[in-house]
Amino acid sequence: MTEINPHIFRAYDIRGIADPEDESQVDLTEETVYLIGKGIGTYIKQKYGTKTMAVGCDNRITGEKLKAAFIKGLNETGINTTDIGLSISPMIYWASCALDFDSATNITASHNPKEYNGIKTVTKGAHSICGDELQEVLKLIQNNQLETAQTPGTHTKQDLWPQYLQDLTSRIQIKRKLKVVVDAGNGTAGAFAPEFLEKIGCEVVPLYCELDGTFPNHEANPEELENMRDLIAKVKEEHADLGIGFDGDGDRVGVVDEKGHFYSSDFMLLLLAQDLLTRVKNPKIIFDIKTSQAIINKMKELGADTIMCKTGHSFIEKKMKEIRSPLAGEVSGHLFFAENYYGFDDALLAAGKIIQILSSHTHPLSQMFNDLPKTFTTPEFKAHCPDDKKFEIVTSLVKYFTQNYDCITIDGVRVNFDKYSWGAVRASNTSPNLTLRFESNTQERLDEIQKIMVEQLRLHPEVNLDWHQTRSVAECPSELRRG
Repeated sequence: MTEINPHIFRAYDIRGIADPEDESQVDLTEETVYLIGKGIGTYIKQKYGTKTMAVGCDNRITGEKLKAAFIKGLNETGINTTDIGLSISPMIYWASCALDFDSATNITASHNPKEYNGIKTVTKGAHSICGDELQEVLKLIQNNQLETAQTPGTHTKQDLWPQYLQDLTSRIQIKRKLKVVVDAGNGTAGAFAPEFLEKIGCEVVPLYCELDGTFPNHEANPEELENMRDLIAKVKEEHADLGIGFDGDGDRVGVVDEKGHFYSSDFMLLLLAQDLLTRVKNPKIIFDIKTSQAIINKMKELGADTIMCKTGHSFIEKKMKEIRSPLAGEVSGHLFFAENYYGFDDALLAAGKIIQILSSHTHPLSQMFNDLPKTFTTPEFKAHCPDDKKFEIVTSLVKYFTQNYDCITIDGVRVNFDKYSWGAVRASNTSPNLTLRFESNTQERLDEIQKIMVEQLRLHPEVNLDWHQTRSVAECPSELRRG
């Protein structure tokens, strides 16, 4: 049997190299994806009684052939499949909630470099097959316990975009026309976001919305400032009201105001929370460990019940259902909606809601956060660390810091150095990196706490401390508020 790299079975999904320059480095071939299709089909039939699945793919070069291989594996287990063609991940989640599908899968590697691809599967109600469940799928494949049905599943094709578009547009009503620059980074969102925003009444200026799986202009990752520079320039050139960047599979956003300032998504979570609080009393709002304390405090001040959660869409969706939270967000750009929606992260809906809020105000986005206290918040740093070492290193860091400081350890460690100062480090579940972020009320104290954490990282030579920044402090709105 074909050998499968177990490291591609990650915490949230399956992700690996599909189109390498060196063939010896390939993780996802048509044969391995066929086996994964059989493994997932076997698992969800046995555990959930699944009979039907919608399957789509993003615009990566390997997408169509891997989708066909995956469908072949599913059909052999007896699952009836519907090929929905090109899709963003929220459309897949939506299909499992709003339509008569037992499950859904997107063949995508989200924002990863062009040589990657992956598999995201959900069952009814957008329940993610992830973590321990993915390990069960891997065991089925490794032990050759794959089901072959006497009668193969059927296969049809259907375009879900018209129904999904209608659902989204019915949820957004803007009060004035805004000019919006849309940067899809040549990713899949380019096929959908401009049409949606035009449909709700925006003037749309498209940027890199042509589909190109080689991502020639920049990676479709709006978390990284480097990928937002052209959007910033275009917003200024067009005198637009805002700019919105989308990631490769349409479940994350990055936002730029009319002055060209780039905002981390905890700012957008605050904006959405302020709006929610006009309708809902004491809502439970969920966020990840990298969220600004100034923003957490502001949400509390406004009346929200704030809950910190482990990073990752499967963890956040589970927590939202458990505590009936209507809103959640991650600094990376995921925004989740359960108020009259299904509780998953949807970048198109997030863009629509942000625009709807701005359209009801006379002042621009750059003035929406003027009442936040002056803080010094770093960008999110990424320090390269091998996949087989990163969790072990984080465990060591947790042990040290919990013995010496007040800490939160739900996801890596968030060290509370004092009332105003914190630093967080966690292992990325989608790439070989540690992610870090720091905040304080003065630049001097920010430098101090960062130095304390870096000194501990230096004890681990596997960590590359020549990290890159997702954006420069000079372009962070919190920095612009100082003085």
